[in-house]
Amino acid sequence: MAKRDFYEVLGVERGASEAELKKAYRRLAMKYHPDRNPDDKASEEKFKEANEAYEVLSDAAKRSAYDQYGHAGVDPQMGGGGGGGPGGANFSDIFGDVFSDFFGGGGRGGQRGGAQRGSDLRYTLELDLEEAVRGTTVTIRVPTLVNCKPCDGTGAKKGTTPVTCTTCGGIGQVRMQQGFFSVQQTCPRCHGSGKMITDPCGSCHGQGRVEEHKTLSVKVPAGVDTGDRIRLTGEGEAGTMGGPSGDLYVVVNVREHAIFQRDGKHLYCEVPISFADAALGGELEVPTLDGRVKLKIPEGTQTGKMFRLRGKGVAPVRGGGAGDLMCKVAVETPVNLDRRQRELLDEFRKTLEGDSSHSPKANGWFEGVKRFFGDL
Repeated sequence: MAKRDFYEVLGVERGASEAELKKAYRRLAMKYHPDRNPDDKASEEKFKEANEAYEVLSDAAKRSAYDQYGHAGVDPQMGGGGGGGPGGANFSDIFGDVFSDFFGGGGRGGQRGGAQRGSDLRYTLELDLEEAVRGTTVTIRVPTLVNCKPCDGTGAKKGTTPVTCTTCGGIGQVRMQQGFFSVQQTCPRCHGSGKMITDPCGSCHGQGRVEEHKTLSVKVPAGVDTGDRIRLTGEGEAGTMGGPSGDLYVVVNVREHAIFQRDGKHLYCEVPISFADAALGGELEVPTLDGRVKLKIPEGTQTGKMFRLRGKGVAPVRGGGAGDLMCKVAVETPVNLDRRQRELLDEFRKTLEGDSSHSPKANGWFEGVKRFFGDL
């Protein structure tokens, strides 16, 4: 029976790219694989046919011969390149390569394990608002994994060296064959390093790293805020098999302040004032991060009034002008009055009776209440 054209078998054009060939073959292999179609001879034949076509067209030399001479150029009985002989790709290689992304294995031949970068670490740094605004230098103590000094990070006893893994032959991965499936996975013995330690170091027990606490000095720039990160390159965990160390990320958390609340580059605070100061006006001292400043309170100031002190906020760490300090006035009702104070307030209240001009907000509110009940 004459063989079908390999491009027709895979359903691609003659100029198809390697990626298009692989995609077409994967689709057919998944569709006609014997494990999905048990006791189905037709599916099995189509699977073999797709495998043969992909084996030829995925090899540049074989594809060139096939394009020039057709099946005769790749038929081993007629001098062409063989599908399973020396130099030809066998079925397990092709299948493992195409399905590597499904099973997590590497490409043809696998990828040698070895030096790996150490893990990054995170450290939460608690700062007062003043420290965050002005900047500071702090000393932190961080638990981490460092290279074992007696074995210099190799994990092998001093005077010995790791040997090639006998399970994977130093590749770091092994291939598991299950029927038509060929699955590549990390070597269970050397865990991908390709090396075995026959005589482990007594200090790190063959791990190559030991846990220690490192004391580091961290320079905190002015203007940082909660959530900002400072990266200390190479201060994370030590790498394995001579790999580079990871980084340490110092994450800033600014503690709550007794007076100020921060919102970006602006600061907010609440300033209590007396009833008399609110009515008659006056001058108050208010705190800022740079010291005290005078705040003029005009007469008739109502509670909730916001005063802006420009430039008394925070200069952002990423640059730009300093924000403002927003002072919100809270009129404080006097308490614990003595007899004379109560008499004076009572006299004062009587002088306001019948004159709504002194309480415009209250007058407007009561008018609104009257309209509300009148509409019911």
